Amino acid sequence: MGVMDVVVEVVRSGLVESEHRGSAVLVDPGGRPLWTIGDPSRVIFPRSANKPFQAVGMVRAGLPLESRLLALAAASHSAEPVHLAGVREILAGVGLDESALQTPASYPLDPHEHAAVIRAGEGRAPIRMDCSGKHAAMLATCVHRGWDVTSYLRADHPLQVQVRETFAELVGEPVVTGVDGCGAPLFSARLTDLARAVARLTSAAAGSAERRVVEAMVAHPELVSGTRRDDLALARAVPGSLVKSGAEGVLVVGLPDGRALGVKVDDGSERALFVVARRALELAGLDDPWLHERPAVLGGGERVGEIRPAF
Repeated sequence: MGVMDVVVEVVRSGLVESEHRGSAVLVDPGGRPLWTIGDPSRVIFPRSANKPFQAVGMVRAGLPLESRLLALAAASHSAEPVHLAGVREILAGVGLDESALQTPASYPLDPHEHAAVIRAGEGRAPIRMDCSGKHAAMLATCVHRGWDVTSYLRADHPLQVQVRETFAELVGEPVVTGVDGCGAPLFSARLTDLARAVARLTSAAAGSAERRVVEAMVAHPELVSGTRRDDLALARAVPGSLVKSGAEGVLVVGLPDGRALGVKVDDGSERALFVVARRALELAGLDDPWLHERPAVLGGGERVGEIRPAF
């Protein structure tokens, strides 16, 4: 489709008052790009869009979780009661409690749950951080393998070495290694390579670690995100899809037919992210009423414009 850096326009009363730039790529089941927008060859930090690959690394290391809890291992959850109960269940299964988590103390990602915490007179807690499911799974993997649980976030820890090797195999050797917001090692990738890796996950053989992670995420999308999230709305609009967003405007979608989509919004805007995804999936030939929705721009409480794709 050519290079079109502006991917989303914010329109108020007929005037474009803001623009968002970014990139997107759709690959076929073999990883070949079908179309691109912007520059999907640029190296990015996928942030939590890396979690499916981290979960695969843990399963390969022997993480013994059922599907429901494995979905939480790949989650950026909203800290709803079902999420917190699942994290505690993962930890209790290996004789640990939430004091073992090294996630930063946080309020829930979901604003409704955040408000509920405030009303209850409570505050930030490590288990309420959206990555606590991944961290609980990391701890469970360490216990299963007999690895130290106090240093599980060190880049040279056996767990993180396993995760990095898995990432390098599926996505490619990272150009840059950093530290994610949750404190875990973070690996960079080109958006096209990230989409290709998602296609590899969704086409993996039955019984493989990759297939187990995909099946868990597809079966339990409300655990991967939350009940009021656009991630879940997209997963329901495209049944059988794997959906995983990441901070700073990143999204990957593995479609049931083996194609995969990668999106990166340059300014990190979440409001633009799913507008791009909806339009990209329309162009991919999918049809659901949710995909055709355009978020409203309000004036005096009334709709006076919309946030629309520019491609």
